[in-house]
Amino acid sequence: MKCRIFCVVVLLAFFTVSEVHIAGMSLRGLGVEPRCRCSGTERRRIGKLIESIELFPPNPHCKDTEIIATLKSTGQEICLDITAPWVQKIVEKIMANKAP
Repeated sequence: MKCRIFCVVVLLAFFTVSEVHIAGMSLRGLGVEPRCRCSGTERRRIGKLIESIELFPPNPHCKDTEIIATLKSTGQEICLDITAPWVQKIVEKIMANKAP
């Protein structure tokens, strides 16, 4: 009896700690993040260091629009502050290029 209780506790702990899965697939595998990607943002001008930028609109897991820049030299990803004027200009350019 003690073994059964112990096994149930271990299984519950495992499911609590592991990623959320749907039909055997991780939400990350489906391209869905279970939370916001950015915990902090960069406000300084780093435009010359950026190789690429990805814009992530709000979704059920994160209420914020997130902008993630990949640096040329290191490939490091940095979250940009969407309220910074230079970042807003970049977003405007991205949106203008996507307009039909």
